[in-house]
Amino acid sequence: MSKFKGFIAAAVALGMAAFILAIPARADQIDFTNPAFVQAGGITSIPVGASEFCKSHHSDCKANPHAVAAMGLTDARWNELVQINNVINAAIVPVTDEDYYKVSEYWTYPDGYGDCEDFALAKRKALIDAGWNPSTLLITVVRETSGSGHAVLMVRTDRGDLVLDNQDSRVLLWNQTPYQYLKRQSQADAGQWVDLVDSRTVFVASK
Repeated sequence: MSKFKGFIAAAVALGMAAFILAIPARADQIDFTNPAFVQAGGITSIPVGASEFCKSHHSDCKANPHAVAAMGLTDARWNELVQINNVINAAIVPVTDEDYYKVSEYWTYPDGYGDCEDFALAKRKALIDAGWNPSTLLITVVRETSGSGHAVLMVRTDRGDLVLDNQDSRVLLWNQTPYQYLKRQSQADAGQWVDLVDSRTVFVASK
């Protein structure tokens, strides 16, 4: 973990000046007049990669004794989301678990290389270090229009559920993304997962 924290700290420090001028005005980025929240269902199975991750990262997979429904999205908090999303997207080289770790699924804090869930874990950790409540930072599994699985970080705010994605530099409301939402971490306990109710019509490309 110390190696990861050093990597992220260096990335954020180096990226601050580069990305602070690129932070868009909130009104230009997203329409907050109609906040959108994902409906959560019951407890469901934890992804295999997440389960293995929790075995070696117990402190990151525990109950949240001070859980809150959502974080207030101030201008400063918005800037943190955009900055951290951009900095970590730029700092990590995308690579599959099969190519890098020689296994089909491996969730971990990245050391400069990683796939989608590693990006999400890094962003979650960086935001927690910035003072965000862990109960509002939820690793989420989605289905892409290609039919492939993907992971993003869902951030619960009083303006709606926002998505930090390694495939998109924009921070968007969940229903403005092209994904079908399947499951995410529970707000009450980071080691548990809940189903998501996504009734939107999402077109899956034929293969």
